[in-house]
Amino acid sequence: MISITVTAVVFGVVFLAELPDKTALAGLVLGTRYRASYVFAGVAAAFALHVALAVAAGSVLTLLPQQLVHALTGVLFLGGAAVLMLKKDDGEEEIRGPGDQSFWKVAGAGFMLILVAEFGDLTQIMTANLAARYDDPLSVGLGAVLALWAVAGLGIVGGKALMKRVPLKLITQIAALLMLALGVWSLWEAIAG
Repeated sequence: MISITVTAVVFGVVFLAELPDKTALAGLVLGTRYRASYVFAGVAAAFALHVALAVAAGSVLTLLPQQLVHALTGVLFLGGAAVLMLKKDDGEEEIRGPGDQSFWKVAGAGFMLILVAEFGDLTQIMTANLAARYDDPLSVGLGAVLALWAVAGLGIVGGKALMKRVPLKLITQIAALLMLALGVWSLWEAIAG
């Protein structure tokens, strides 16, 4: 059974945290050079693999005492909020893609780029934390993968328009505040519980 509430919370947090990430810019660059559907196929597959790994790791955390899980997730959320608040804009990086437009080369380039760039990334760690916090791997996994796919789609198809209308700094600040709130809430539950 999927919890719409958990899925929506996870979607919102992961979506906002991933928007200012370098992979959104990578998707944007690949999307301007290659067929968008090919890029999205590779990127979506890599994100699905990352979410599966993160949810599995988070599910293992549910075997620990609940107060300890709340304390750990609270500290990790606060750390994630600090990373976002202290993050400096690195600018756009040059990304090289495959030499031709074949599906397998373009999708493979998108897959490998995301697979390497996102491994151990903040949103992957955050997804593991959320899986531990809610003890609902299906809802957390669905929310996270949909958020990552949405960001990838925005980056590939409409990233330039979004970045012109919504400052990246504002998006980062909102994501940091959400993570800060989740961190404080988790620590409160660890102390009160």
